[in-house]
Amino acid sequence: MPDTLQDKIAIVTGASSGIGEATARALAGAGARVVLAARRTDRLDALRAEIEGSGGSALAVTTDVTDRGAVEALASRTLEAFGRIDILINNAGIMLLSPIRRLMVDEWDRMIEVNVRGALYCIASVLPAMLEQGAGHIVNVSSVAGRRPMPSGTIYSATKFALRAVSQGIHLELSASDKIRVTDIEPGVVATELTDHITDEETGRRFEENWKTKEALGATDVADAILYAVGAPHRVNVNEILVRPTDQAT
Repeated sequence: MPDTLQDKIAIVTGASSGIGEATARALAGAGARVVLAARRTDRLDALRAEIEGSGGSALAVTTDVTDRGAVEALASRTLEAFGRIDILINNAGIMLLSPIRRLMVDEWDRMIEVNVRGALYCIASVLPAMLEQGAGHIVNVSSVAGRRPMPSGTIYSATKFALRAVSQGIHLELSASDKIRVTDIEPGVVATELTDHITDEETGRRFEENWKTKEALGATDVADAILYAVGAPHRVNVNEILVRPTDQAT
């Protein structure tokens, strides 16, 4: 495990399952003190107990990233407990796939709220501390969909394109001048509960059919990529990691 993570303070959003949960475990295993953020308090408490039972350090803070006040409270709780914020894993996100012609506008709004506005709230909440420290690392969990749209994923892809633009902009504005590193993690298909939220039955069925004979990434595969990026020496700014299943052609 990289020595550079020992006692670093890392906030992980969407930590109650999937990539966020796996990343929190990986960071804690590498010696970081992890702040677990998500809406499901029971899962956060269970993960905190697991990490602490393994000798790690964790703080659970129930947080809805679409609530700006709640996100600001998350940053304040972190600073009160640990005095600094070294890493933000901007992982909370939803994928509500449906054909554009079905005009599921409420779901479009929800993806924009969580995937874009929620990520921006998190960045805004940690940035003052990072600027004052003269160091920090923001990891945005985007998607291969942020490189190319996919059928039934037009709006989801748009939110991930936006997150890639934010990552690139932070690099241009803050990396060289203020030592704020930024990494855009772009997973392909991952075996998590993300697809369980698809309400369009035909799209969900087609997705399941396409992947029933293929092997998706595991959440730990993405967590390993994140650990590599944040564990690199401070002179190294790993800006992008695209990680896809071998079985995923595009």
